[in-house]
Amino acid sequence: MEENFDIIVVGAGFGGPVAAKICAEAGLKTLIIERSENVGDKVISGLTIPFYGFLFGPEFIRDGNPPFERPADGIINYIIRDIEKGVIDIDDSLRVPKPFSPIIAFGYNTYCKPFCEWEVRKAVDAGAILKTSTTVIDVIKKNDYISGVITDKGERIRSKIIIDAEGSKGLLAIKAGIRERYPPETISLADTYDYVMAKEDIDKIFGYSVKMCWGWDEQRIAPPLGYGNGLMVWPYRNSLHFMQDQCLRIDKEHIPNLNKLFKEYHSNITQKLPWWQNLVEPRAKLRARMWDGFEIYVGLDKKMRNMPNHTNGMILIGDAAGLESTELCDGVPAAWFSAEIAANVAIEAIKVNNISKSFLKKYDIKIKAHPIIQWSISGKNRFNLRYAQKEHNLKKLKKSIHNGWGLGSLTHFTTPLLKALLSYVNKDPTIITKWIKMFFRYYQNWIYEYYDYSKKRKLGKVSSKRLKKLEIKFTRYMKLIDSLLISLRKRRKLLSVIIIPFSNSLNTLLKKILPIFEPIYSFTLKLVNPISNQLCNRILKFVEYANPSIFRVRIERSELMVKTFKDFPGVEWVEGTGDFIKINDAKCIGCMNCVNVCLAGCFEIVDKKARVKDLEKCMECASCWYVCKEDAIIFSWPLGGTGYKSDWG
Repeated sequence: MEENFDIIVVGAGFGGPVAAKICAEAGLKTLIIERSENVGDKVISGLTIPFYGFLFGPEFIRDGNPPFERPADGIINYIIRDIEKGVIDIDDSLRVPKPFSPIIAFGYNTYCKPFCEWEVRKAVDAGAILKTSTTVIDVIKKNDYISGVITDKGERIRSKIIIDAEGSKGLLAIKAGIRERYPPETISLADTYDYVMAKEDIDKIFGYSVKMCWGWDEQRIAPPLGYGNGLMVWPYRNSLHFMQDQCLRIDKEHIPNLNKLFKEYHSNITQKLPWWQNLVEPRAKLRARMWDGFEIYVGLDKKMRNMPNHTNGMILIGDAAGLESTELCDGVPAAWFSAEIAANVAIEAIKVNNISKSFLKKYDIKIKAHPIIQWSISGKNRFNLRYAQKEHNLKKLKKSIHNGWGLGSLTHFTTPLLKALLSYVNKDPTIITKWIKMFFRYYQNWIYEYYDYSKKRKLGKVSSKRLKKLEIKFTRYMKLIDSLLISLRKRRKLLSVIIIPFSNSLNTLLKKILPIFEPIYSFTLKLVNPISNQLCNRILKFVEYANPSIFRVRIERSELMVKTFKDFPGVEWVEGTGDFIKINDAKCIGCMNCVNVCLAGCFEIVDKKARVKDLEKCMECASCWYVCKEDAIIFSWPLGGTGYKSDWG
């Protein structure tokens, strides 16, 4: 018997549950299909979600209490000129200054699994149905319309619209004939190490800052400049993530032996980088290593960027639509934005009974009009690092780093940020105070590891009378801000005639004035640092002891969720996968690309042909599939929720 739904969402990562929740709340019969046994088993382990994802993302995330590991106040860039001599320059200009940080955060470091679980629970609470351990292997087509899916269990499930949130591999979108496999030069293979470390040590060594390292290729301490991320280390509550990634671009017909190179990079930089060797190494313990591929440069590939993201009865969102950030290596904000847009277009399409490609084009139009999405998929600073290396030009290297991960990023990010901000404030003037409350609430939640609204607060040493006065002041300030913005909303002429045109030229203006302004800004921060620290400590103390209700936007139905990460068994194999990677002997030429790119050692060359040696440690990164120029690799998903998984996130 066939089941019928209004909406089928394929994938329960970051974007899928958002689309499912919105559709379910609109009264649509919604199904989420997830191939893993447990939500979050198949997503990459962890990342930093930038602040703009929370500001402009789904309302239930902004106004809720999602689980995260640590707020991030910005980025410290280590430009390694000579690691042997310890010649290292630092660019730490992209950090939220005190007293605003760490409450006003640059982003939030999180393990993906608990965050995705939290999202899915919200979707299920809204009425969506979750179906796990189920792999979608094909779509049902009828009269050139996608009308449902076929699962590995032989089920044929019908729907009016499918929202494809399966991720960057995009197997379902390829089956549906919407898009092609991404070329290897657009894909980056991320090699991630997870270390356990005491919170007290992380607080002292890292604080709230993400550390990024960049160095000349000949030092062999990181993947080649412009082909990857160099080295990125971000702190969690009581653990660290160390990530190095390399673009799978094929030079001279062959890909280098990445298994060997990644180990060499990791060994060199951890043994020679002073702050790692002296501060981190004695205190950190390796817990697990994982890897996955993501489509870092799809936005810079004209052909890929112009490929469809929808068809009759189907919409692609997030990584499936190629919306990974080219600068920050982060696709979560775009997944949230596109999921929300897709859900609203799908709701409208079903309401008017028109699920045609021409109607669903509204989704594509809105994606192309979204200032943050378009900025995030078009930045070239990371890509341009290769030219600094080619010329061995330190000035170019520093400029690209400063413009990508330093204060120079304001010269290309300010206009899209202000456009998005003005759009949201115009729709809802009270959103400014919602954002402020979000930052304060998130930080308080982080202190106590409480997610969803706290039912109690810890009493501290601050007198309750003084605390009550501060709480009243905070509430009054929020009401005052709301009143001012509501009154300004009436002056729409001011917005359309002055502010919006000004925002369009702000990037250009900043390019001219930032070289003058930045030294003054840096000097001022140092000058007021003692006062800023004192004020910051007072604010942090207030947030720690304040009544959680003053930071609340609305009352959630769900109960308190207390984080319960106690055991981290690492990575384990779940039996029953089957041969989900195969080789077509007739096409294989024995080029060794699959052997060189596989960090798990799943392949070998026998009689000048590639052979699958051992799939037991396959992480399903699909790098072998991307780099096989002869299309000899046949890649599919493991069936029934099986495969290599990680319980720690």
